[in-house]
Amino acid sequence: MICCFANLGRRLLPVLLLLAAMGGPACRAADTNGPTIPLCCGAVKAAASPVADFMYFVPLISPEPVARLTSPGSTQSVRVISSKHRVSGHSFTTTCELELAGEGWQQNVFDLAPAIHRHESQLQNGGSLKRRLRSIDVQGAGAITVEVEGAVSNEVTTVSQVRLRFNPHGHTSPVWIDLCDIRRINDSFGPTNEIMARVNTLTFRRQAGPPTMEVSVASVKHKGAGDGFWQNLKGGVVGAAVNTFMPPLKVEAAGHQAMLDFGQALVSGAPTFTFPLARNLRAGSTAIMP
Repeated sequence: MICCFANLGRRLLPVLLLLAAMGGPACRAADTNGPTIPLCCGAVKAAASPVADFMYFVPLISPEPVARLTSPGSTQSVRVISSKHRVSGHSFTTTCELELAGEGWQQNVFDLAPAIHRHESQLQNGGSLKRRLRSIDVQGAGAITVEVEGAVSNEVTTVSQVRLRFNPHGHTSPVWIDLCDIRRINDSFGPTNEIMARVNTLTFRRQAGPPTMEVSVASVKHKGAGDGFWQNLKGGVVGAAVNTFMPPLKVEAAGHQAMLDFGQALVSGAPTFTFPLARNLRAGSTAIMP
């Protein structure tokens, strides 16, 4: 049975190598920057940010346009609640705890149309496209830890790694990726065989060569499979198999650098951090989904 789960895990790899596009022109907003999120904590209580502002790095790292949706009446917010900084020799670690509060959900949605267009002939002849990324969802409340590591030289800190951990201290991750196959259904092409994978961590490292993001997942299961003991147990086994051989994913350089800069802001004790403008964020995509 483990072998079968491993095979399912291998079929998930192509989706993690592709960030499918949301159709239409990329956003060309007049603003020169993305959202600003408060970082101050300790004696001064940090203000809360909308979840969509914190997750702004998703359209930044995507090579294709992305749309964002928020559930009606959503009260989700993210707030920095603590920060610890340690220096040992020529290295340092900074750990920031964030509170994800409120109800509702936030989605970053990737359109399937460009992939369908590129492979239309294959699909017309009965073929299929396996494990395409359909959305990244943040559902409900939870906890997030941002772990920053780096080097210290002549009292200057340089960030080498930023890890977002969505399952700290035994919390269950609220972050999911929705995967699907694409095939011809009657006279049109559409998604089928949808799978949900719960994300534990996203890691960005300073490195030579193309920028990448590492992903680890807690579980993988078919959408609509339920939330019972057996479904969760089986999903956890598949997730462990996927993590064993999941390669780092290529991401946009601007988004990768933004995450390293975000880590640097946390290390330096900056009161706020402003994301660069995500050129691939689809215009008008901050609307609330009806």
